[in-house]
Order: sequence, then structure tokens, then C-alpha cells
Amino acid sequence: GKLGLRGYATASTKAAEVKSRIEAKRQAAVAGGGEKRIAVQHGKGKLTARERIELLVDPNTFREYDAFVEHQCTDFGMSEQKITGDGVVTGVGKINGRTTFVFSQDFTAFGGSLSRTFAQKVCKIMDRAMQAGAPVIGLNDSGGARIQEGVDSLAGYAEIFKRNVLASGVVPQVSLIMGPCAGGAVYSPALTDFTFMVRNTSYLFVTGPDVVKAVTNESVTQEELGGAGPHTKKSGVAHDAFDNDVVALARTRELLSYLPQSNREPAALRYTADPVDRADAALDTLVPTDSHQAYDIKDVVARIVDDGRFFEIMPEFARNIFIGFARMGGQSVGVVGNQPLVSSGVLDIDASVKAARFVRFCDAFNIPLVTFVDVPGFLPGTQQEHNGIIREGAKLLYAYAEATVPKIAVTTRKAYGGAQCVMSSKQLRGDVNFAWPTAELAVMGAKGAVEILWRKDLSDRAKAEEEYNRLFANPLPAAQRGYLDDIIQP
Repeated sequence: GKLGLRGYATASTKAAEVKSRIEAKRQAAVAGGGEKRIAVQHGKGKLTARERIELLVDPNTFREYDAFVEHQCTDFGMSEQKITGDGVVTGVGKINGRTTFVFSQDFTAFGGSLSRTFAQKVCKIMDRAMQAGAPVIGLNDSGGARIQEGVDSLAGYAEIFKRNVLASGVVPQVSLIMGPCAGGAVYSPALTDFTFMVRNTSYLFVTGPDVVKAVTNESVTQEELGGAGPHTKKSGVAHDAFDNDVVALARTRELLSYLPQSNREPAALRYTADPVDRADAALDTLVPTDSHQAYDIKDVVARIVDDGRFFEIMPEFARNIFIGFARMGGQSVGVVGNQPLVSSGVLDIDASVKAARFVRFCDAFNIPLVTFVDVPGFLPGTQQEHNGIIREGAKLLYAYAEATVPKIAVTTRKAYGGAQCVMSSKQLRGDVNFAWPTAELAVMGAKGAVEILWRKDLSDRAKAEEEYNRLFANPLPAAQRGYLDDIIQP
């Protein structure tokens, strides 16, 4: 009997010991790189990986995966350096009550550098997200590849890239750049649907300032090379930038409210007190009858969509076209509109690429498209021609023609030339095409047209322009030919 009791005591002691070891490891995982490194992170105005997740997901909904994972590398004394969790926090939670998978890179642990086990953790939740049909959000804050692991680290990146590609158009993917993201690591955010940055603390570049200096002898700061400014205004790599981590996470929650969980679901519906049949007299005078006078397309959009609210995508890049999400009758819609305030709303390379990618995203995720057309044509000039306006403009045409989601287009004013065809025209399988009385659908504007039509006798230019405008500078010719479904009062 005594032996039995002793065996029981030994077993319970052993169980208690294992339990305490497990608890110690769990505490180590929560501690990340330790208090000193966390203080440094806070000193830079950045939150820790876990703090970010807490703000991103609904309270008490996060379920962590692989908290006990540690790297298996033995080279360069790495067997003596282990941090539980290995530099990334992964798991599943709820955002606005809907399942979302998250990985958050921990800069306090090995500088958030990617190891083989780190990559395995990220790949696991990406696989789960595709199985479950739920979005993936990646919070990036990493020094790049873990050099001590060599090709294992590179293989890890490639495994993540492959999953970004496989998940594309299947589940929404959002990347937040909340610290450095350099080298090969940049290609994962580039493959996702939306990339957001945090001003002054996040950087995206393939090669850093030191390499640029060594190769090209060009001196440049991290901010100038790959900060939020260059990527939201010049390169178009980032879809928006926010002042700090808290705002970035809150805006990401807002974006997800417009999106479906996967390509197998319809776009999200939300109750609205804004009546569908609401009239707005201001719309009748918002668009000037003089086609040379500018107006803000955002004012038009705000007066038409539910509660005047929309989520603009890429507000700083290619500002001559507006894209974003809104709701109409509680239904999530993608809105595209030429912006007359910037370059008269002309289509150029950047605008075409920006809108084409957005249209294809909406098509992949069952989000209806509403297009506001006021376009004078494609931007002329050697720079545009030599940089491939034909190739890039064709992408927007292709995107609209390919899209099978419901497509409504409203021509508010100018719709000239090839650009009129591209902007969700009836011929590109537009479902419903409306025009306002201010619309002008023609091959070109009156000024250019009269020089061709009356080139032999242009003694009375004003009369010629008046005649051309009477014939073409109104929506009737297009409606008479069935290219418009109706001419409506705004």
C-alpha cells in the first residue's frame, strides 16, 4: 500500500512539475523579447505584437496557435538563444463578430526575423483561413530573414508567398506594415489585397539605404526610400497610411466590415436607417453644366451612398480616379469614379492600374460595382505612350469586361473617346447604364471635333461648336441608340 501511495505522490509531483514548466513557457511566450525590448518598442511609438492583436480583434475572442514553438537552428550559437513563440504570434479571433485569422510579427524577439518555424506558424494559419473561408490579416514588423538559418529562411518566405497566391481571390488578405519590412519580405504584402502603412514608423523596400548608397552612390533616408509618403503617393504600393498603430488597426476593422468572409459568400449586409428612395435636390446642381468647370466626385458619392459614408482606397495615389467601398440599401458596393478636380478626371497609367485592380477585387468577392463617369479621355503625351498607356489602359477595359458582378454606371458629364468605352460601358457588359441630363457622350469634345469636321471652312468657329454641341453634347444620341438604359434626374 505504501508503494502505491509513493507512486501516486511521485506521479502527482511529476504532473505538477510538467504543469509549472508549461505555465513558465506560456509566460515566456507572452513576454516575447523581454521587458527591455518592449520598452524600446514603446519608445518608438509602436505597440507590441500582442497589444496590436488585442486592439484588432473583438475582446476575449483571440485563440492563439503554436505559442510554444521554438526554432531548431544550432548554427552560430543559436541553440543557446531561444525565445518561445519564435518572433511571431499567430491565431484566430473575431472582428465585428466574424472569424478572422491573424499573424503578428514580434520585433522584440530576434527583431521579428523569419526562421523556418516562424514561417511554418504563418503558413498554418493561412491554410486554416482558406479551409474555413475567412480573411487573413498580417501585421508586419520584421528585420527580414534570419541570416543564421540561411536557405531555410528563404524557403519559409517562398512558402508564405505561395499561400498568398493560392488565397488570392479566395479569402480577403490585408497587410499592415507597422515597422520595417525589407528584402524578400516585401513580396508578401505586395501579393495581398490591401496594404496599409503607419506614418514615420514603417518602411517597405527591396534594398535598404546602405545598399542603395553602395551600388548607386545615392544617399537616401529610410523614409525617403520606403516610407509611407513615397508608397502612398508615388509607387502606389500602399493603399493608405495612418498616423499610428491604433488608428491603423481601427481602420482595418472598418475595412473588413465592407468585405465578405470569402469568395463563397455575398458581400456583407448592414442595417441602415437611410431610406433607399431618399431624394437629394442638391445633386441637381452639384455638377456644373460647363464641362470646363471642376467639381468633387466625392461630394456626389457621399450624397448617393448610405449615410454619406465611404471607405476610400488609395486616396493619395492617382487622385484623378476615386475608388472605395460604400453601402447602398445596406448592401456593400465598390465605387469607381473619375475625379474632375484632378487633371479633369483624365485616365492615365496610374489611374488605370489603380481602378483595374480594384474592379477585379470586387469581381472576385461578389461586390457590385457602381461607376461614376466624367472622363475627357486618356492622357496624351510621349511619357504616357512610352511607359505603356496602351497596355495599362487595356487592363481597366479587361477588368470591367471580365467582371460578372452587377455593374451600374452613371455618366455625370463628359464621356469622350476610348475612355468612355473603358468606363463600364454597355458594350463591356454593363448591366444598367444611366446618364444625367448634363452628360455628353461623344468621340471627342467640341473644340477638337470642329477642327476636323469643319477644317475646310472654319470661318465661324463659335457657330460650328454650337452645332456640334447641339448634336452630341447631350445624352440623347446614346439613349436613342440603346447605349443608355435611361436618362435620369440626379
